[in-house]
Amino acid sequence: MNLIKTSLEGVYIIEPAVYSDVRGYFFESYNRNVFEKAGVNYTFVQDNQSKSSYGTIRGIHFQKGEFAQAKLVRALQGTVLDVVVDLRKGSPTFGQHVAVELSENNYRQLLIPRGFGHGFSVLSETAVFSYKCDNFYAPSHEGSIRFDDPELAIDWHVDMNKALLSDKDQSAPDFRTYCQFPVFWYSI
Repeated sequence: MNLIKTSLEGVYIIEPAVYSDVRGYFFESYNRNVFEKAGVNYTFVQDNQSKSSYGTIRGIHFQKGEFAQAKLVRALQGTVLDVVVDLRKGSPTFGQHVAVELSENNYRQLLIPRGFGHGFSVLSETAVFSYKCDNFYAPSHEGSIRFDDPELAIDWHVDMNKALLSDKDQSAPDFRTYCQFPVFWYSI
Protein backbone atom coordinates (compact mmCIF):
# COMPACT_ATOMS: atom_id res chain seq x y z
CA MET A 1 0.00 0.00 0.00
CA ASN A 2 1.39 3.35 -1.06
CA LEU A 3 0.37 6.69 0.56
CA ILE A 4 1.00 9.55 -1.87
CA LYS A 5 1.01 13.13 -0.58
CA THR A 6 -1.02 15.71 -2.48
CA SER A 7 -0.59 19.50 -2.58
CA LEU A 8 -2.95 19.77 0.42
CA GLU A 9 -1.33 18.88 3.74
CA GLY A 10 -2.75 15.65 5.17
CA VAL A 11 -4.63 14.66 2.02
CA TYR A 12 -3.27 11.39 0.62
CA ILE A 13 -3.96 9.26 -2.43
CA ILE A 14 -3.89 5.62 -1.34
CA GLU A 15 -2.73 3.09 -3.93
CA PRO A 16 -3.03 -0.51 -2.76
CA ALA A 17 -0.92 -3.41 -3.96
CA VAL A 18 -3.36 -5.40 -6.13
CA TYR A 19 -2.84 -9.12 -6.72
CA SER A 20 -4.66 -10.43 -9.80
CA ASP A 21 -4.96 -13.82 -11.47
CA VAL A 22 -7.55 -15.79 -13.45
CA ARG A 23 -9.85 -15.87 -10.40
CA GLY A 24 -9.98 -12.10 -9.99
CA TYR A 25 -8.09 -9.82 -7.63
CA PHE A 26 -7.24 -9.20 -3.97
CA PHE A 27 -5.97 -6.11 -2.12
CA GLU A 28 -5.94 -4.60 1.35
CA SER A 29 -8.21 -1.58 1.31
CA TYR A 30 -7.15 -0.49 4.79
CA ASN A 31 -4.35 -1.44 7.15
CA ARG A 32 -4.04 0.59 10.35
CA ASN A 33 -0.38 -0.36 10.81
CA VAL A 34 0.58 0.97 7.37
CA PHE A 35 -1.24 4.25 8.05
CA GLU A 36 0.34 4.65 11.49
CA LYS A 37 3.85 4.07 10.08
CA ALA A 38 3.16 6.97 7.72
CA GLY A 39 2.07 9.13 10.68
CA VAL A 40 -1.61 8.94 9.80
CA ASN A 41 -3.75 7.99 12.80
CA TYR A 42 -7.51 7.70 12.56
CA THR A 43 -10.10 5.57 14.28
CA PHE A 44 -12.97 5.14 11.87
CA VAL A 45 -16.42 4.84 13.48
CA GLN A 46 -18.92 4.99 10.60
CA ASP A 47 -19.06 3.62 7.04
CA ASN A 48 -21.31 5.16 4.38
CA GLN A 49 -22.19 4.13 0.84
CA SER A 50 -24.06 5.79 -2.00
CA LYS A 51 -25.08 4.89 -5.54
CA SER A 52 -25.41 7.65 -8.11
CA SER A 53 -26.00 8.12 -11.84
CA TYR A 54 -23.80 9.89 -14.40
CA GLY A 55 -23.59 13.64 -13.84
CA THR A 56 -24.45 13.52 -10.16
CA ILE A 57 -22.46 16.05 -8.15
CA ARG A 58 -22.50 15.62 -4.38
CA GLY A 59 -20.87 18.39 -2.40
CA ILE A 60 -19.03 20.34 -1.32
CA HIS A 61 -19.89 19.04 2.16
CA PHE A 62 -18.27 19.19 5.60
CA GLN A 63 -19.05 19.04 9.30
CA LYS A 64 -18.03 21.83 11.67
CA GLY A 65 -16.13 22.08 14.93
CA GLU A 66 -16.06 19.07 17.23
CA PHE A 67 -18.18 17.16 14.70
CA ALA A 68 -15.67 17.55 11.84
CA GLN A 69 -14.89 14.29 10.05
CA ALA A 70 -11.85 12.70 8.45
CA LYS A 71 -12.82 10.38 5.58
CA LEU A 72 -11.28 7.54 3.62
CA VAL A 73 -13.17 7.36 0.31
CA ARG A 74 -13.23 5.12 -2.77
CA ALA A 75 -15.35 4.07 -5.73
CA LEU A 76 -16.48 0.45 -5.40
CA GLN A 77 -18.11 0.52 -8.82
CA GLY A 78 -17.75 2.98 -11.68
CA THR A 79 -15.67 6.15 -11.78
CA VAL A 80 -15.88 9.41 -9.82
CA LEU A 81 -13.92 12.62 -9.71
CA ASP A 82 -13.28 13.19 -6.02
CA VAL A 83 -12.69 16.81 -4.94
CA VAL A 84 -11.24 18.07 -1.66
CA VAL A 85 -11.20 21.79 -0.67
CA ASP A 86 -9.01 23.14 2.14
CA LEU A 87 -11.30 24.98 4.59
CA ARG A 88 -8.77 25.31 7.43
CA LYS A 89 -8.38 28.86 8.74
CA GLY A 90 -4.71 29.80 8.65
CA SER A 91 -3.70 27.12 6.18
CA PRO A 92 -1.34 28.22 3.39
CA THR A 93 -3.58 26.29 0.96
CA PHE A 94 -6.90 27.67 2.27
CA GLY A 95 -9.46 27.68 -0.55
CA GLN A 96 -7.37 25.46 -2.82
CA HIS A 97 -8.53 22.06 -4.01
CA VAL A 98 -7.30 18.77 -5.41
CA ALA A 99 -9.27 16.49 -7.70
CA VAL A 100 -8.48 12.79 -8.07
CA GLU A 101 -10.18 10.18 -10.24
CA LEU A 102 -11.21 7.15 -8.20
CA SER A 103 -12.50 4.05 -9.94
CA GLU A 104 -13.17 0.38 -9.62
CA ASN A 105 -10.30 -0.11 -12.08
CA ASN A 106 -7.56 2.01 -10.45
CA TYR A 107 -8.47 0.93 -6.87
CA ARG A 108 -7.35 4.32 -5.57
CA GLN A 109 -8.66 5.83 -2.37
CA LEU A 110 -8.41 9.34 -0.98
CA LEU A 111 -7.74 10.18 2.67
CA ILE A 112 -9.32 13.48 3.69
CA PRO A 113 -8.51 14.95 7.14
CA ARG A 114 -10.82 17.06 9.25
CA GLY A 115 -11.16 20.65 8.12
CA PHE A 116 -11.66 19.93 4.43
CA GLY A 117 -14.75 20.15 2.25
CA HIS A 118 -15.50 17.11 0.12
CA GLY A 119 -17.49 16.34 -3.00
CA PHE A 120 -17.52 14.11 -6.02
CA SER A 121 -18.99 13.86 -9.49
CA VAL A 122 -19.98 10.64 -11.24
CA LEU A 123 -18.17 10.13 -14.55
CA SER A 124 -19.49 6.65 -15.39
CA GLU A 125 -23.05 5.51 -16.08
CA THR A 126 -23.42 4.75 -12.35
CA ALA A 127 -21.05 4.65 -9.40
CA VAL A 128 -21.11 3.10 -5.96
CA PHE A 129 -19.11 5.26 -3.56
CA SER A 130 -17.93 4.26 -0.10
CA TYR A 131 -16.40 6.21 2.73
CA LYS A 132 -15.18 5.60 6.24
CA CYS A 133 -15.56 8.44 8.75
CA ASP A 134 -13.74 9.08 12.03
CA ASN A 135 -16.73 10.91 13.55
CA PHE A 136 -20.46 10.34 13.49
CA TYR A 137 -22.83 12.25 11.22
CA ALA A 138 -24.27 15.30 12.99
CA PRO A 139 -26.93 17.03 10.86
CA SER A 140 -26.94 20.14 13.06
CA HIS A 141 -23.21 20.67 12.35
CA GLU A 142 -23.10 20.03 8.61
CA GLY A 143 -22.28 22.68 6.09
CA SER A 144 -21.83 23.03 2.37
CA ILE A 145 -20.32 25.33 -0.21
CA ARG A 146 -21.69 25.82 -3.69
CA PHE A 147 -20.23 23.27 -6.13
CA ASP A 148 -19.86 25.78 -8.98
CA ASP A 149 -18.36 28.66 -7.03
CA PRO A 150 -16.24 30.67 -9.51
CA GLU A 151 -13.63 31.46 -6.86
CA LEU A 152 -12.95 27.74 -6.33
CA ALA A 153 -13.07 27.09 -10.11
CA ILE A 154 -13.60 23.33 -9.84
CA ASP A 155 -13.90 21.42 -13.11
CA TRP A 156 -16.19 18.51 -12.26
CA HIS A 157 -15.57 16.83 -15.65
CA VAL A 158 -19.30 16.45 -16.37
CA ASP A 159 -21.60 18.22 -18.79
CA MET A 160 -23.25 20.87 -16.59
CA ASN A 161 -26.41 20.54 -18.71
CA LYS A 162 -26.68 16.96 -17.43
CA ALA A 163 -25.59 17.64 -13.84
CA LEU A 164 -27.82 16.11 -11.16
CA LEU A 165 -27.87 18.00 -7.85
CA SER A 166 -29.81 17.95 -4.62
CA ASP A 167 -31.80 21.04 -3.66
CA LYS A 168 -29.37 21.52 -0.76
CA ASP A 169 -26.33 21.55 -3.06
CA GLN A 170 -28.00 23.92 -5.55
CA SER A 171 -28.75 26.42 -2.77
CA ALA A 172 -25.45 26.13 -0.85
CA PRO A 173 -23.69 29.42 -0.07
CA ASP A 174 -20.69 30.51 -2.11
CA PHE A 175 -17.14 30.45 -0.77
CA ARG A 176 -17.06 34.19 0.11
CA THR A 177 -20.21 33.79 2.20
CA TYR A 178 -18.63 30.79 3.94
CA CYS A 179 -15.55 32.94 4.72
CA GLN A 180 -17.70 35.60 6.44
CA PHE A 181 -18.92 33.23 9.16
CA PRO A 182 -16.19 32.29 11.67
CA VAL A 183 -18.48 29.64 13.19
CA PHE A 184 -17.74 27.54 10.10
CA TRP A 185 -13.96 27.66 10.46
CA TYR A 186 -11.88 24.67 11.31
CA SER A 187 -8.63 26.03 12.76
CA ILE A 188 -5.32 24.27 12.30
